[in-house]
Amino acid sequence: MLTVESAAQSAYIVAALLFILALAGLSKHESAKLGNYFGIAGMGIALVATVALAIDREVEPAGLGLLLGATAIGAAIGLWRAKKVEMTGMPELIALLHSFVGLAAVLVGWNGYLHVENHLHGEEAHLLDAAGLLGIHSAEVFIGVFIGAVTFTGSIVANLKLSARIKSNPLMLPGKNFLNIGALVLFAALTVWFVVDPQLWLLIVVTVLALLLGWHLVASIGGGDMPVVVSMLNSYSGWAAAASGFLLENDLLIITGALVGSSGAYLSYIMCKAMNRSFISVIAGGFGIAAGPAEDKDYGEHREITAEGVAEMLAGASSVVITPGYGMAVAQAQYGVADLTRKLRDKGVNVRFGIHPVAGRLPGHMNVLLAEAKVPYDIVLEMDEINDDFSDTDVVLVIGANDTVNPAASEDPASPIAGMPVLTVWEADNVIVFKRSMASGYAGVQNPLFFRENSAMLFGDAKDRVEDILRAL
Repeated sequence: MLTVESAAQSAYIVAALLFILALAGLSKHESAKLGNYFGIAGMGIALVATVALAIDREVEPAGLGLLLGATAIGAAIGLWRAKKVEMTGMPELIALLHSFVGLAAVLVGWNGYLHVENHLHGEEAHLLDAAGLLGIHSAEVFIGVFIGAVTFTGSIVANLKLSARIKSNPLMLPGKNFLNIGALVLFAALTVWFVVDPQLWLLIVVTVLALLLGWHLVASIGGGDMPVVVSMLNSYSGWAAAASGFLLENDLLIITGALVGSSGAYLSYIMCKAMNRSFISVIAGGFGIAAGPAEDKDYGEHREITAEGVAEMLAGASSVVITPGYGMAVAQAQYGVADLTRKLRDKGVNVRFGIHPVAGRLPGHMNVLLAEAKVPYDIVLEMDEINDDFSDTDVVLVIGANDTVNPAASEDPASPIAGMPVLTVWEADNVIVFKRSMASGYAGVQNPLFFRENSAMLFGDAKDRVEDILRAL
């Protein structure tokens, strides 16, 4: 006979498969929307199964009411934020959502301690001890709280940096690497102590330690590397969820957490390779400062151009590459850029887009913006696919990008972004840079591209300038 318990476990398996299909769908532009629907369906099934289990296990009415109330409130807030948030605000929103996962893991860990280790003579502790699992439970509590607390404060700092509420410059405390390593060694020692003798003060100490470590890890990271930070925090939140799954004996939460954790870690690894960063140093929070700060240099005078001049240049071009950045997202210029692309292609111009792996402040940020504006997928190329073609390109439009097109990365060993692979736009015949001013980019590094002989600056709001070009065409 099919019981609610077995039906719920079956539902969890279906939900886990849907989550896997969601990741597979999100790996391609064409199937991304379907992948999103798979994820929504999986989470819906998981929620229904969890509520059914709670009812079957005769959870007290107050507890069931809290569960349903929290679900309703969370859904309402999620729908409200999803409708309200702009694409430019998506990175900091995602960082904030990661903090919720971390906080949930901390609360689940503390709840596990209060129900078991805090009552070593109670029924639950006695059953675990008889099965030889009490030490494992204590380790799960301690590790889950640590990972969750690191994710919580790290995500909050990331949110504050991405929303420009605090400076994006890396925090440089004396002996910062020793502080991080010391915190990890202390955590390992405290974990052993807690497993042998679970005491409340140990859990308090590791919670405070993890909160400080999470803050320090992300505060030590420079603004130019924040896309990798968001991806890494995504991974941390997955492992925090998996740790909660072990404590709650919930197989689906373990599977989901492992999927998020492993995929986030792999994405971070890919992005680190694209930025010539060490994956280990990312995890340690010691990256973003690959070299010392570059000295101020006199690059000469920049050259300005009008929208009409750009339109004339585009009209006579046969090959055009557009390299967007966060500035395009801020100006919401993607729709005008899409119109410009269509108009140029109708005139027989070969138009393509070059996307740096960390363009914007979130992995895939530019791809989503361009897809939203109905730019064809087949002309949106990754950095490795487009870099060899710049030397045969008539005009490059750099719209709101800065650090990802900075030649100092390959030419100046003293630059903070030295060694980072960039889009070699300066190899084209003409480079037009859309910017509001001559200010440096998010990484705080001046860009010598702006002063090259084949470069010209088109100042102003990117959306307005693109519309001016369209009118001139």
